[in-house]
Amino acid sequence: IVTHFQREDFKIRPEEDGAKVLGDVTLTEINRKGQPMRINCRNDVGDTGYNIPYNVEEDKITFNDFGKSTCIIAIETGGMFDRLVENGFDETHEAILVHIKGQPARSTRRFLQRMHQASGLPLLLFTDADPWSYRIYSSVAYGAIKTAHISHILATPSARYLGVTPSDIINYELPADELSDRDKKALKSILTDPRFKSKYWRSEIELQLEINRKSEQQALAKYGLDFVTNTYLPEKLKEMNVI
Repeated sequence: IVTHFQREDFKIRPEEDGAKVLGDVTLTEINRKGQPMRINCRNDVGDTGYNIPYNVEEDKITFNDFGKSTCIIAIETGGMFDRLVENGFDETHEAILVHIKGQPARSTRRFLQRMHQASGLPLLLFTDADPWSYRIYSSVAYGAIKTAHISHILATPSARYLGVTPSDIINYELPADELSDRDKKALKSILTDPRFKSKYWRSEIELQLEINRKSEQQALAKYGLDFVTNTYLPEKLKEMNVI
């Protein structure tokens, strides 16, 4: 903070590996030999997608083209990311899919912000329906306490929450578990959090406390492996005027 440098300027790398991207976005990455590599994150990668490096600043990555992409969907779990990739959701709905691996690393949040700004595409968060996942959304949209001093380069305030929501638990009759005391305490804390002060979030959190249920993305498999790509996500995206 004193030096005004970022961690990446000191070549400090996180222990965990980067998140993954699959979709019609073309970028140029400078490799370790200082040479530019032009990569399409759909056609030039395997099934696991493009791996986000620890440094995603302009001197490392340049975004070139976004094809016919309509949105960026950041996905909490690897299982759901794999399901969308296997079903070709990136092609059928021209979505750029990003597996954020739970609580996203700072390079992932920076990558999402830069990609959103360069493309102008809506950034949507697709997570479980529990308080810890809502905080994943808030870290992407508004930043985290530990990195508050650089929220201006990590946070994307225009990011929108796609689901799963407490309303979905009822509307889709999803398999769900009871809230633990820790869950309830966290939800009540969220109600006092200014980042969740909107009417939408207040009604969803109050509903969740009322039904006393939480659910995972994988609960959508109740209706079959293709339900999430053929029904749930298309309905959600239309509701949000994305498609």
